Amino acid sequence: MTTAANETTADPTELSTHQVQLTDVAAGKVRSLLEQEGRTDLRLRVAVQPGGCSGLIYQLYFDERLLEGDAVKDYDGVEVVVDKMSVPYLDGASIDFEDTISKQGFTIDNPSAGGSCACGDSFH
Repeated sequence: MTTAANETTADPTELSTHQVQLTDVAAGKVRSLLEQEGRTDLRLRVAVQPGGCSGLIYQLYFDERLLEGDAVKDYDGVEVVVDKMSVPYLDGASIDFEDTISKQGFTIDNPSAGGSCACGDSFH
């Protein structure tokens, strides 16, 4: 099956994979959030965007779309999607979820990051 160059959605049979890891704890939290919303059609999208004091910031959000060039990996029913521009920046990154007194939320450990800012929100 061929796709037009201007097509905005991807053919699921032509999707590539990525090297972003999702821990079991994070996958469980994503599953829980999706169940609370009653949405089984959403995927966890991870991306990097220009910004922040170190040059790039992480974006982590739910998305129902699959775009041309997206890389997808399934973690026991939780799909993690990375756009083609973000794949090299996130190679080997690991997403976890922390729930402690001092911190609650998703964290990204990225060995590809050359350095990060003091607050940890951006990297280069």
